[in-house]
Amino acid sequence: MPARTMPDQMTRVMTTVPAPSLRPHRRMGRTARLALLLGTSLFAAATQHARAQTPAHHHHAHAKTQPKAAASPAPEDPPEDAIVAVINGQVLTQRDVDSRGRLFALSTGQDISPELMSRLRPQIVHQLVDERLKVQEILSRHINIPPEQIADAIGNIESRNGMPKNALRDKLAQDGVSLTTLIDQIRVQLGWMQVLREEIGSTGHVTSEQIAQREAALHADEGQPQYLISEIFIPVADPRHPETELKFTQTIIQQLRDGAPFPIVAAEFSQSESALDGGQMGWTQEDALDPQVVSIVRQMPEGAISNPIRVAGGYVIATLAAKRTIGHQIGTMVSLRQAFFPFDAPLNPQAPTDQQKQMLQRATQAASSIHSCDELAALNKQLGEKHQTDPGTVQLERLNPQMRSVLATLAPGQPSRPLVSGEGIAILMICAKQEKNIAQQTPSEIADELVNDRVEQESRQLTRDLQRRAVINMHGAPS
Repeated sequence: MPARTMPDQMTRVMTTVPAPSLRPHRRMGRTARLALLLGTSLFAAATQHARAQTPAHHHHAHAKTQPKAAASPAPEDPPEDAIVAVINGQVLTQRDVDSRGRLFALSTGQDISPELMSRLRPQIVHQLVDERLKVQEILSRHINIPPEQIADAIGNIESRNGMPKNALRDKLAQDGVSLTTLIDQIRVQLGWMQVLREEIGSTGHVTSEQIAQREAALHADEGQPQYLISEIFIPVADPRHPETELKFTQTIIQQLRDGAPFPIVAAEFSQSESALDGGQMGWTQEDALDPQVVSIVRQMPEGAISNPIRVAGGYVIATLAAKRTIGHQIGTMVSLRQAFFPFDAPLNPQAPTDQQKQMLQRATQAASSIHSCDELAALNKQLGEKHQTDPGTVQLERLNPQMRSVLATLAPGQPSRPLVSGEGIAILMICAKQEKNIAQQTPSEIADELVNDRVEQESRQLTRDLQRRAVINMHGAPS
C-alpha cells in the first residue's frame, strides 16, 4: 500500500471500529477485573472519537439530553496545600482532591474544565473521606497489601496496553497525575476486599443447600423478566439535603452521555461493591432491585443511561445491557483467538509512523494468508503476546455493536479485517460457534451471586459504622 494512502485508511478505521474489547465469559478474580478496568482506562482518550460514533448509548429512555447551559466563570482554585478535611486526625488536602480529579480525566478520556472540576470536587471529597476511613480500618487490622501485589496490578495495566515496563509512570506524569494517586486507589480497593473477607469469615461459604434453594427459586420464577444491568451508586450523607449529591449525579450522567465509559466511571465513583466490576450487577431479577429502579429499567432501551434514580440511601445511575426471560434465552457463544500487532507509540491517524505503517502492512498480509486458529495463535506469540491470544468464550449478542458486526459475518477459521486502535492492530478469528440457552445459571454462577450479595451488604454496613464512629472536621465547603 502506498505510504500516502496510509493516513486515510487509519483515519477511516479509527472512526468506525473501537479498540477491541472482548471480555471473557468465564468469571475473573476481582484483582484481575480491577487491573482490566484500570488498563482499559489509560487509552480511553485514544478511542474517544470512536465511541462518539455510538450515540445510542448516551440517551435516556424517557428524556432527551438537554442542551448544555452557557458556562459560567469557574471559581478560582484554592491553593494545593489547603486543608479540605481532617478525618480522625488525618489531613486531606486540596492536592489530594485535584489529583483524583486528574486521574478521573485520564481514566475517562474527558477534558476536565475548571467549571466541571468545581462540580465534581464535592463528591470527590466525600469519596476520599470514605477512602481515608477504609484505609484507617485496614491499618487497624494490620492488613498489609504487599508492594508486589500492587506492582503486579500496574504491570498488568502496562501489559494490556502494550507498554514497556515502567512506562505507566511516564504516561501519568505526562497528564499531570502522580503515580501515588493510582497506587493509593489500588491499595484501598484491595485492602477493603480483605477487610470484607475477614468480616464475612465462615459465613461467606455457600452451601449446596443454599445453591439448591436459589435454583428452586429461579425455577419457580421461570418466565419472569431479568435485566443485565450496571449501576453507579452515589450515597447521600444527609437525606434532608441531597442537593449536592443530586448535582454531582447529574454531572456524571452528562459525562456518560458525552462518551465517558460507564465501567470506568463506576470504578472511580460508585460506592457500591459492584464498582470493582465496573458497576456490573449481572443478570438481576426485579425482586432484587429497588422498586424505583425497576420502574425505570422496565421502560429503558438497551444501552440507555438513566436519569438520577432516588433510592434509600442515595442515587442510582443505571444502564441496561440486555433483557431476558428467566429460563429462556438463546445466545450465540463464540470461542475466539486474536493476534495483536503493537504500535511503538500512540497512533496519530493523520501522521502514522513508519513502524505503524509496517504493522498495518503485516496485519493486512496476515489477514489474507492465515486460515486457522492455531496459525493465529502462533503469530500472536511471535508478536510478543501484548494482548492475550485467547480472550475466552464470549456471547456475540453482548458485544458492542461495532465488534458484533465484525464477528457476526465471520465463519469459523476466517480472519477478520485488521482492526486499528490507538495502541495497535488486532486480527480476530472465530474457532467455534454454538447456540446455547444462556438464561440457565450454573451452580458456580449462583454461588458467586450469593457471595457477592453478602459482600455488598457487609460493605455498606461497615462503611456506615465507620462514618458513624468517625470524627470528621470539614474545613469549609469544598469549592
